[in-house]
Amino acid sequence: MMLSLNQMGGIGSGQLSFSMALPWNPQPPLPPLASSIQCAVTKQGQRFLTKLAANARDAKVTNKLIAKFLTSSTKSIALNTLSYLLSPDTTLPHLSSLALPFYSKITEASWFEWNPKLVAALVALLDKQGQHNEAEALISETISKLGSRERELALFHCQLVESHSKLSSKHGFDSSYSYLYQLLHNSSSVYVKNRAFESMVSGLCEMDRPREADNLIEEMRVKGLKPSVFEFRSVVYGYGRLGLFEDMLNVVEQMENQGIAIDTICSNMVLSSYGAHSELAAMVVWLRKMKSLSLPFSIRTYNSVLNSCPTIMAMLQEPKDVPCSIEELNGVLNGDEALLVKELVESTVLDEVMVWEPLEAKLDLHGMHLGSAYLILLEWFEAMRCRFNSGKDVIPAEVVVICGSGKHSSVRGESPVKVLVKQMMLRMESPMRIDRKNVGCFVAKGRAVKDWLC
Repeated sequence: MMLSLNQMGGIGSGQLSFSMALPWNPQPPLPPLASSIQCAVTKQGQRFLTKLAANARDAKVTNKLIAKFLTSSTKSIALNTLSYLLSPDTTLPHLSSLALPFYSKITEASWFEWNPKLVAALVALLDKQGQHNEAEALISETISKLGSRERELALFHCQLVESHSKLSSKHGFDSSYSYLYQLLHNSSSVYVKNRAFESMVSGLCEMDRPREADNLIEEMRVKGLKPSVFEFRSVVYGYGRLGLFEDMLNVVEQMENQGIAIDTICSNMVLSSYGAHSELAAMVVWLRKMKSLSLPFSIRTYNSVLNSCPTIMAMLQEPKDVPCSIEELNGVLNGDEALLVKELVESTVLDEVMVWEPLEAKLDLHGMHLGSAYLILLEWFEAMRCRFNSGKDVIPAEVVVICGSGKHSSVRGESPVKVLVKQMMLRMESPMRIDRKNVGCFVAKGRAVKDWLC
């Protein structure tokens, strides 16, 4: 079967077409279909991918399904679905061989506009699959079209480096890295140099080569370029992921010596690195360092810390049995886990996700992993009880807990946070129930919640 990529939307007023015929060969045998298509796909895209999975061995049928889907889909739905197939996090990697014919059809749509980031992602996937000729065809045509437009050419290769690194594709990464390195050395543009260094440092760290990235930062200094906080963060996390904590802290010290303040984002990277290697005592020390520097905790701080607490995460596997107060939780935690929870509950994160107004008191659990939602919920119970008992605040007309309905969960439509909240509300005989108008919320009258908590 031969596919030709034509009618590519233009950059500006130009047109980019792929005249080279590209072969596509399905990759049998196919693994069994996952029970459901996961997040980042619309319901329409989910149904389409399920049909593709059931017919993936029949090229004629898959081509018809693709054509039919694109005819009935909006631009955003079509591109969203393609992006899902190109994602390293896709749960249907056996469908990734359909990305090229799918992309080919998309380029024929009247709304299509050439997107270098999308092309780079497709090139990286093809290279990872060993389809080097097809990948090179896309690269060559893109380079030919961009011509002497140095900035756009550099950005495309930056996106190639980033895409290859996300797929951990050594062949493609080394090739695009070498090209970009040569491009920046021949450039007089400070913008091109800075952008290229940023992508190269980030890519090396993604490829678990932080020492090379560290050396590259030193090379930047020699060339008179000032490394940004982004490069430093990349190397901090690159070392941290590998458990090279001494090197990680050396880079943190370099940042401080150069007047780059350690912020919450960088701190969360350090915490995540410690957590990945079960260094709970080091996490306690770092949380205290954040407090000494007056760095605010964030939801990501909670996520990084609590995902690393084995007792809490084990309990949450059976939400029917979890402690329903901070006092009860402290009774089952020991050592560093207890200290981590103590540091977290003394932060201001709850204040940021909690609203108290005459018409509505609201707790928004969006963005929280299961452990974070659990601890914040326990803190919220106590905070609500204190407010009700103080007598200083007007009792809100309604109380709402927003937990989501599973649109962004690992399995679409199944929200672990919602299950947890439901189980806890039932055990505690709460008046809060799932809202009939919005199944991602629990609601109750403010007076009923006061009577329950107090």
